[in-house]
Amino acid sequence: MSEQNPTDNKNVDDIVYDINVNKDTANDSAANESSPELKKHTFEAEVAQLLHLVTHSLYSNSDIFVRELVSNASDACDKLRFEATNDDSLYEDDGELKIRIAVDEDAKTITFTDNGIGMNEADAIENLGTIAKSGTKAFLDKLSESQKQDGQLIGQFGVGFYSGFIVADTISVETRKAGEPADKGVRWVSDGTGSFTVEPITKATRGTAITLHLKEQYSEGEDSYLDRGKIKQLVNKYSDHISLPIQMRKEVWQEDEVEEGSDTPANGQMVLTDEWETINKASALWTRSASEIEDEEYIDFYKNITYDMDAPLAWTHNRVEGRVQYTQLLYIPKKAPVDLYTREQQHGLKLYVKRVFIMDEAEQLLPMYLRFVKGVIDSADLPLNVSRELLQESRDVKSIRDGNARRILTLLASLANSEDSDKQEKFAQFYAEFGDVIKEGVGEDMGNQERIAKLLRYATSTQDSVTTSFEDYKARMKDGQKAIYYLTADNLAAAKNSPQLELFKKKGIEVILMTSRVDEWAMNFLTSFDETPLQNIAKGAVDLGDLQDEAEKAEAEKAQETMKPVVDKLKTALGERAKDVKVSTRLVDSPACLVVGEGELSPQMIQMLKQMGQDVPESKPTLEVNPDHPLIKKLESSEQSAEDFDKLAQVIFDQALLADGGQLDDPAAYLRRVNELLMR
Repeated sequence: MSEQNPTDNKNVDDIVYDINVNKDTANDSAANESSPELKKHTFEAEVAQLLHLVTHSLYSNSDIFVRELVSNASDACDKLRFEATNDDSLYEDDGELKIRIAVDEDAKTITFTDNGIGMNEADAIENLGTIAKSGTKAFLDKLSESQKQDGQLIGQFGVGFYSGFIVADTISVETRKAGEPADKGVRWVSDGTGSFTVEPITKATRGTAITLHLKEQYSEGEDSYLDRGKIKQLVNKYSDHISLPIQMRKEVWQEDEVEEGSDTPANGQMVLTDEWETINKASALWTRSASEIEDEEYIDFYKNITYDMDAPLAWTHNRVEGRVQYTQLLYIPKKAPVDLYTREQQHGLKLYVKRVFIMDEAEQLLPMYLRFVKGVIDSADLPLNVSRELLQESRDVKSIRDGNARRILTLLASLANSEDSDKQEKFAQFYAEFGDVIKEGVGEDMGNQERIAKLLRYATSTQDSVTTSFEDYKARMKDGQKAIYYLTADNLAAAKNSPQLELFKKKGIEVILMTSRVDEWAMNFLTSFDETPLQNIAKGAVDLGDLQDEAEKAEAEKAQETMKPVVDKLKTALGERAKDVKVSTRLVDSPACLVVGEGELSPQMIQMLKQMGQDVPESKPTLEVNPDHPLIKKLESSEQSAEDFDKLAQVIFDQALLADGGQLDDPAAYLRRVNELLMR
C-alpha cells in the first residue's frame, strides 16, 4: 500500500510534505518556462561533470543516497539547533527535530523530510546548483581514477545531495528557511542533465523535503527502493548513530473481516497507519556507555563519519571528568590519507557541545602530529557559540587537546607493549603508515616527548626490519657503552654502507639507522632517552670511551703527528670547501668521510631545507681521512705533483660528500678530475 503525501498546510508532526509526487507534474513544472516566477538556471561546469559521473559510474553503490540524504537532513537540524541558541523563535513552536522518510509506490517516489534550518531561494541556488568546496576537482579526479571508492568519495567531498541522481531521474526539493514567512518557500526541480528550475511557493512549515522520482530499474524488482523494509535496513546500516529520530509510517497487520458464522480462516495484509515510528536508535553513539556498544557499532560509526571503506585500526571511548568534562571517541585509521602531508589538508575532530553539533574538523582539539586521528568530542563546558578563533584561545580546549593526545599515546603504547600478537601486528601496521608523523611530536609536544620516544622504531646496523625501540637497543648495549649511537641517511642502503659505520662494525657496536627525512629534525629535540645520551656518529668526534683500548688511542695520536704535513696540504688544497681536515679514528675501509660539528646541519638536512625553498646558513664540514688507506698514502708520496695532489684532494672530498648523501655543486668537474687521474 502506498504512503500518501498530504498537503503542506498540515503540521510536520502529521505529514510528509507534498513535493510533486506525481512525476509527470514535476516534469511539466520544470518545463513551464512561461511562468513569470519560474526561473531556469544552468549548473556550474564542475557540477555538470559531477552529475555525469554520478549517473553513469556509481550504480554499484546506489544504496549510498539514503546515507547521504539522511546525513544532510541531520546537518540541517544540527544547524537549526545551533542557530536557535541565539534566537529561539527559529523553532516556530516546533522544537522536536526529526527526519521522516515516506515511500509512495503509486507515484514511485521516496521523500526525505526534515524540519531543520531550511533554505531560501539564494541558498537553494548556491547549495544545490554550485559546489563551493575547494576539493571538488580532487573529487572528480579521484572518482575517475577508481570506481571502487566512489561511494566513499561522494560523502567525503561534500557532494552527497547529488547521489540522489544515481536512482532518480528527477529530484524535487521544497524548502523554507526557518524564521522567514510562509510565502518565502522555494521549489527546486532538476532532472540532473545540466539545468534546474526554481520558483517561489507557500510553505507553512520550515525545513526541507527532497523527493526522488525513481528510475524504472529502481522502482521495481529486487533493486526497488519502494520496499519499506529495504529502506529501514539501509537506515539501520548507515544512519543508526544519527541522534535525531528517523521516522517512517508504522505498518500493522490487518485481518480481513470474517462473516458471522463463517468458518473460513481470515486473510490479512500489512497496512499503513497515520502513526510515525522511529526506526533508528536515535541516540548519539558516544553518549552511550562503552560497555553497551558492540565493536561492529563502533566500526559502522567510524565508517559513517569518515567515509573510510576500511575498519579502524583501534579506538578509545571515554568520559573525562574533572575541571573540564567531555566525552571522547577517538579512532586510529588503518591507512594514511593521501593528503596526510598536504599543507592545506583538513584535519581535526567533530565538536559537539552538550550534544549540539558545533563544527567539523576542529583542528584545535588535536596536536598536528596526531592529525590522522578521527572521531568526536562532546564537551559539557564550552559555550555553544564557540568559534574557531575562541577555540585557539580557550584554556578548556587546551586541556581537551592535551587529554586527547595522552589518550591516543596510551592506546598506541598498549598496542606496542602487548604480548598479544594481533595487537603487535596492529602497532606494526600503524607504524608503517604513521610512524613518520608521530616523530613530529618529538619536537612539537615536549610534555609527551618521553611517551612518543618509547613508540619510535628503527632499523639498526645488525637488523634491517624497522622494529627496534630505544629500550630494545639499550638492552643490547655493550658493557661500558655510555651512549645510544645513531646515524641518519636518505635510505637504508646508504646508511648501511656509510663510512661512518666502519669502526662500529669492526667493534661489533650496534648503531640505530634513521632513514626518514624527519629523523634528523626530530633528533635535534631528543638528546637522551632514559638518561642515556643519544649520539649521532656523523657529528663531532667519536668517543667510544671504555670501548676503545689504550693501544688504539696511542696509535691514533701517533697518526695525528705523522700525517700532519699531508693534513696541512689538504687544508690548503680544499680551501673554503672544508672547515677543517683531521686524521680519522672512525674509518676502517674508506679513504675519507665528512663530519659536522655538534649542533650543525648535516648535508642531508641542508639539502632538504633547500628543496623546501628555505635559506640555509652556510655550513662547512670537516674532512676526516683514513691514514691507512692507499689513496691517502698516495697523497704522502713525493712523486705527486702539486697539480695532481690538488685534483686527488678534490676527488676524495667529493667522494666523501657523495657517500654522505650530499650533492655535488659541479658534477662535470668531478668527472673530469676522475678521468684525468685514471689516465695517469
